Amino acid sequence: MMRRVVLVHTVAGLMPVFQDLAKQLPGDVKVSNIVDESLLEDAIAAGGLTPTVNRRVVDHILSAADSGAVAVLATCSSIGPAVEIASQLVGVPVLRIDEPMASDAIEDATRIGVLATVASTLNPTVDLLRRRAQDLGKDVELVPVLKAEAFAAIRSGDGARHDAIIGEAVVQLAADVDAIVLAQASMARVVATLGPGAVTVPVFSSPGSGMARLASVLEEAAVAASA
Repeated sequence: MMRRVVLVHTVAGLMPVFQDLAKQLPGDVKVSNIVDESLLEDAIAAGGLTPTVNRRVVDHILSAADSGAVAVLATCSSIGPAVEIASQLVGVPVLRIDEPMASDAIEDATRIGVLATVASTLNPTVDLLRRRAQDLGKDVELVPVLKAEAFAAIRSGDGARHDAIIGEAVVQLAADVDAIVLAQASMARVVATLGPGAVTVPVFSSPGSGMARLASVLEEAAVAASA
């Protein structure tokens, strides 16, 4: 019997990334997707989550659980706080894509750069890192960097300029911190294009670690069900 997992996206263009990563999920898992780009658009316009956006995120996750999903993963850091609200309202695991990334970074470094192109993503990521540091009893210093010009570039269709801005920012930030957290999944591919030795500190992104966490949750559930 197949188990359904639902991914909630706010950027349709990132779906292929997660489809590829979904290959690591257990073989009895079928992935369904909910895409609502207006969630991120409205959060950006408002400078953060609003009660209306929170409610719509919760509605999507409730719908996913009602459809029979055994787990739900939200792939956007901007809606993370709303995802945490929804996790209290359903009886299946509801995961933030960036939680494993935050934990890994906190365990690895004490001065962490946090890079984003929109404030609606930067602020929830910084908040998550601070909370994870408190949970782990670690004293860390966060260095937030907002590159709004990169977002303006990609919004206008200039992906090359976006990538150049992000690449330069990563290299500059690496000289001043012990690790870098990429607040947006779309930036991970830029780091992969930088030359050998360009970045000498660990760079953490959310897609891979978030999907690995989902795989672990599903495997643990299968073991528990067979016990």
